[in-house]
Amino acid sequence: MRVKTLAFALAASCVIALPARAEMESAFGNTVISHYPDGAWVKHWFDRDGSYRAAFSDGRRLTARWAIEGERVCLNGIRPRMLLSRFCTTLVEASVGQSWPGRDPLGRRVRNELVAGR
Repeated sequence: MRVKTLAFALAASCVIALPARAEMESAFGNTVISHYPDGAWVKHWFDRDGSYRAAFSDGRRLTARWAIEGERVCLNGIRPRMLLSRFCTTLVEASVGQSWPGRDPLGRRVRNELVAGR
């Protein structure tokens, strides 16, 4: 089943938790991995309660809150505090196993992939 899921690489920040929406269903229980051309990666985990976690290939970790705003997913309240205070990206239709191009909050190109499990 195809549902909308997010497309972004992260280094930044969500608003109040909104109830889980169908657009995010494929992200729950799975992992979005953002691959950089130099081999670095970021793993993103989204939970139904609006919580978000990320792990970077260099060992850094962060948490935030996600919320859907129109056709975008936004992150705020990131901990530890990062360079950017807010990051939003357009929702992209994807299923487990699919990948799509994107940009991180600093504008760098990434290849995002939705993989099964955590």
